[in-house]
Amino acid sequence: MIKAVIFDWGGVLIDNPHLIGYCAKSLRVNARVLESIFFKYESKFQKGVISEKKLWNKISSKLEIYKSTNKSLWGEAVKNVFTDKKEVYRLVLELKNKGFKTGILSNTELPAVKYFYDNKYDKYFDAVVFSCIEGMIKPNKNIYLLALKKLKVKPQEALFIDNSYENIFGAKRAGINGILFKNLDQLKKELKKFLVKLD
Repeated sequence: MIKAVIFDWGGVLIDNPHLIGYCAKSLRVNARVLESIFFKYESKFQKGVISEKKLWNKISSKLEIYKSTNKSLWGEAVKNVFTDKKEVYRLVLELKNKGFKTGILSNTELPAVKYFYDNKYDKYFDAVVFSCIEGMIKPNKNIYLLALKKLKVKPQEALFIDNSYENIFGAKRAGINGILFKNLDQLKKELKKFLVKLD
């Protein structure tokens, strides 16, 4: 019996954000070039191992540009690029109202976490798990187990929703049911298969 539903953030609760594009425009560099360099540091940034300041220092050095600001460029990108999927947030509330526990499990960075709490998105969830706070990222089995611990449910009692095959596979390795998110209608149909009745 499903007791908890855990949501990914990017691509599920928000449109898949292209933060690199915003940063590239701000730095006046080619987005593909920036992305190729950023990719080398992405997992460290998402694990909270490297600070944003160190990240941009390393990237600026490789691009031979000078970046100096007290503002968080990644934070500015988040504010300008993140677009809520309001209908999915409504679904989260509907599940809560029906007695299901809800959680969010996301590979993300500290500036995005600040945005999350500043805008009080935590009100939608009984448990919040962010990679940069926990020092591990999906599809590491332990991050899913941590979400279960916070929700106080067994693996077979949880359902994880993500738009990445790899992350769904990671959840299944932890014994958690998974749904690969494509769109809201598809998600509702999939939820019904798990005996989650929706309006």
